[in-house]
Amino acid sequence: MGSLSIWHWLIVVLVVVLLFGRGKISDLMGDVAKGVKSFKKGLADDEEPHKLEEQSGATVDVEPSREKTKVT
Repeated sequence: MGSLSIWHWLIVVLVVVLLFGRGKISDLMGDVAKGVKSFKKGLADDEEPHKLEEQSGATVDVEPSREKTKVT
């Protein structure tokens, strides 16, 4: 009873397909693929400023300088 046989998995897959339908599952997988692609593109965009900095030799100050003002 502790392990699931192939028949259990087939019944689970059948119930999922009946509940969501083939079209809904393929749409969901397409959305997941778009999300992964966007995530990878975001990671690549984050690395581009570092590459530009290395090529030009210039540095970019990420945090603006904070000046202390005296309140009287």
